[in-house]
Amino acid sequence: MIEILTSIFFLIAVIDPIGSVPVYLEATKEFDKLHKRKIAIRASIIAFFILLFFIVIGQLILEAMSVSLDAFQISGGVILFLFALTMIFGDGKPEEEKSHITDYKHVTIFPVAIPSIASPGAIMAVVLLTDNHIYTIEQQTLTTALVLLVIGLTCGVLLAANNVQKHIGSYGITVISKVMGLILASYAVQSILSGISNYFT
Repeated sequence: MIEILTSIFFLIAVIDPIGSVPVYLEATKEFDKLHKRKIAIRASIIAFFILLFFIVIGQLILEAMSVSLDAFQISGGVILFLFALTMIFGDGKPEEEKSHITDYKHVTIFPVAIPSIASPGAIMAVVLLTDNHIYTIEQQTLTTALVLLVIGLTCGVLLAANNVQKHIGSYGITVISKVMGLILASYAVQSILSGISNYFT
């Protein structure tokens, strides 16, 4: 049970549902309520299938390139750590992704589905959490279900985006994103240390 809760909190940290609110609001400001709702739902579905693709295929691609588990743990940890640093010290996930919005007709895929929900950090995280050499099929299936759960939570947050921003405010969203970045950085360092330890064992 503790492992499940840990995975849920980690996925929430890396997907950062609250951090996607400003991106979603900026991307959908030209649409009415009905279309905003459709964008939130469709973007969440697309993001889930993107993550599912990497859960199923990601490790096969790495193994085809003869990348060892230890090397993957270290490199994946480094990437996650750098991603976490941008959340902690950068302008923040919302501002960075809002600046990439240039076409309001295609906002469902970019930037709402990717990279706001299915971010590079989230992609790397789900591959790490479903490593065939560490986790059984049952554990990987459970992780996939947890990813779906967090994506569902993200969708709910986006559907209530106006209320979320109203009650938390822009500063509150920024603070939460930075806390999520700190949690993600801790996991990334642990992944790096595990990879180094296993390599020299």
